[in-house]
Amino acid sequence: MAKDRVGAAARGATTIADRVVAKIAARAAREALDAVPEEGSAPHASVVVHRDVARVSVSLELDYPSDIGRQCGAVRGRVRHRVEELAGIEVHEVAVHVERLHSAHTAHQRKRGRLA
Repeated sequence: MAKDRVGAAARGATTIADRVVAKIAARAAREALDAVPEEGSAPHASVVVHRDVARVSVSLELDYPSDIGRQCGAVRGRVRHRVEELAGIEVHEVAVHVERLHSAHTAHQRKRGRLA
C-alpha cells in the first residue's frame, strides 16, 4: 500500500485567489485594532501575490487620539502572521494607510447637530 502513494509534487497545486488573501488580511487588521471607530469603516485590504510572496496594503480608520504608531505596528504584525498561517503565503510587505482619524469630540458635536 505504501508503494501506491503519490508524492506531493505529483498531486497538483492549490492556488489561493488574491481576493481571498485580501479578506484574510482585512479580518486580521480588524482583530489587531483596539476598536473600529463608531462612525468609521472596517479595514479593507488589497493584495498582490507573485510566486507565493504577498504584498499587502491595508486601509483603515482610527479613533483620535490614539497611539497611531502602535496600532499600525500591531496591524502589520497580525496581518503578516495570519496570512502566512492561513494561506501559507510569505508576506514581504504590509503597508498601512490611515485614511481618517475620528475624534470623539467631533462625533459628539455632530450628534448634537453642530460641528465646531
